[in-house]
Amino acid sequence: MSVERPASRIDSRLLELLVCPLTKTTLEYDAERQELISHAARLAYPIRDGIPILLPDEARPF
Repeated sequence: MSVERPASRIDSRLLELLVCPLTKTTLEYDAERQELISHAARLAYPIRDGIPILLPDEARPF
């Protein structure tokens, strides 16, 4: 049994403004995992209830 994630989408204008708090580089939106990816920092920041959590302590390394 799989758990479906709610279909939510980040506003593209907001995504243009958001940067990685560590590297100040742009973030890539992963809609399936509901994460913002920083390739420079090799971190994935979670999106919870439509709100990006841009705290390094909350990010998932990859």
